[in-house]
Amino acid sequence: MSDRRMPRIGLALGGGAARGWAHIGVIRALEDAGIRPDVVAGTSIGALVGGVYAAGRLDWLEEWVGALARREVFSLLDFSLGGGMIRGEKLMAFLGAQLGNCRIEDLEREYAATATVLQTGAEVWLRSGPLLDAVRASIALPALLPPVARGEQLLADGGLVNPVPISVARAMEADVVISVDLASDILGRTLQPPEPRSGSDFMQWLGHLLPGSGTGAWSPSMLSVVTASIDIMQVRITRSRMAGDPPDIAIAPRIGHMGIMDFHLAADAIQAGRDAVALAMPALRASGLAAQPDHQPGVALSTATPHPQA
Repeated sequence: MSDRRMPRIGLALGGGAARGWAHIGVIRALEDAGIRPDVVAGTSIGALVGGVYAAGRLDWLEEWVGALARREVFSLLDFSLGGGMIRGEKLMAFLGAQLGNCRIEDLEREYAATATVLQTGAEVWLRSGPLLDAVRASIALPALLPPVARGEQLLADGGLVNPVPISVARAMEADVVISVDLASDILGRTLQPPEPRSGSDFMQWLGHLLPGSGTGAWSPSMLSVVTASIDIMQVRITRSRMAGDPPDIAIAPRIGHMGIMDFHLAADAIQAGRDAVALAMPALRASGLAAQPDHQPGVALSTATPHPQA
């Protein structure tokens, strides 16, 4: 009998707002291939999906987002003129009703969310305490959701400093890190004139709340300009960090056609996640994480177990 230790698999889920539903498809496709991560690190929407997955509630999330229509998305948007366009209280109350008061220490898989300290630009890894508090801090996208107070710190979206948290998964002692980058094909998409009935029309509608000031036949909304600016920042940071600390397996769903508020397009995003895993399958097989085509299917290479409380 071989005493070879199975690799400890880490999953680094990047930020991308509504595009993050692609993470669901990625996770499903990985599990179909027998790959079950031991460690989940998430930034922004990656923190939300990763947290729900680590809590064992991905079935619920997939069913819910699959049924989302614009009306349901709108009902969760509590608009504000404060630190962000949306307060986020309705969304967190809804998630709290589904997930309860679970703590990160008690999740089925080891988990961490990233956030940014606005006063200093420091990167924070949230690895203990209430799951929803960590998710809320990690998704606080500037201009969209207000930052979260933690003591004297104001915490905002982790994507400002670590859009795809590969380093976090490695620090959590993952032997192999699979990254999911949602920003590989997004640059410039939000500044293009909307096509009739395109996938981004909800984003364009929301953008009318902050209209552009151009004089041409079409000009981008203020929200589109902010979004495009954040996209540039995150893509540049991601490329830089991945060059210095590359993942073992990189997965990049092609979802640039989706706007950051297109939460009602979950089916497209989930399928894009599955498609991206299919493209990465040769690398997954070469690494030994996924079985070869003639191998007996359904055998997991790694199974996660609950880790002790802190």
